[in-house]
Formats: sequence, C-alpha cells, structure tokens
Amino acid sequence: MRWTALKGDLTPMKNKLNPLDPFLFDSQLSEEERLIGQSARSYAREKLMPRVLEANRHEHFHVEIMREMGALGLLGATISGYGCAGVNNVASGLICKEIEWVDSGYRSALSVQSALVMHPIYSFGSGAQKEK
Repeated sequence: MRWTALKGDLTPMKNKLNPLDPFLFDSQLSEEERLIGQSARSYAREKLMPRVLEANRHEHFHVEIMREMGALGLLGATISGYGCAGVNNVASGLICKEIEWVDSGYRSALSVQSALVMHPIYSFGSGAQKEK
C-alpha cells in the first residue's frame, strides 16, 4: 500500500504502484518541465536514435548532431540569452536523461559542451566571445 507522504499526510492511496514512475516523479514536474522533457524525448527517439544506430556500427560521431542540438536549445539549456533556452536545472536534467536513453556518448558530449565550454564562456567570457 502506498501513502500520500508527498502531500504531508500518511493516508493510504487507492491507486496501485506505477512501475514506470514509482516515486511519482512526473507529478512533481511543472508543466514547462514536462513539456521540455517530452520534446527532448521526441527528438531523441525520432531523430537521434536512427542516426546513432548507424553511426555506432561505423564508429562515427556526427558533429552535425551537436549543431542540431544547439539549434534546438538543448546545449547550454540553463544559459539565458545568446540563443540558449534559459531553463531550470530540472529541465536540463530531463534533456540529458532523454539523450542518455538513446546514447551515452551524445549525452556526455552535450554535458561537456554545456558545462565545460558554454558555461565558462557565459560566466567569464567577453561580450564578443559570448555572441560567437
């Protein structure tokens, strides 16, 4: 039996455990976070997956996929301005989760580009560097 501890009380819930979301994670997301996660999932499964399967067979990394993810606002998602999405950390994590579901290499590349390249430029770079 599950309890409604998320709401602060301990009354039993009548519905059964959802094995796809046992911690009721989705119910804790804002509407914006949910939509961002769904958009990232659609992109990852419909556009990324077919190319990744073929690329892995030939040991090839598509740089154009990184450009595409940048154009979609998936890279540097927490940065505001400069063509970036400016979303919160939860939404950024949902983006990473969906890309990871398809391929850990592209998720790693997304994380490195966002955190180790774009964020330092955003925080410490000149105006010209930020615009570039």
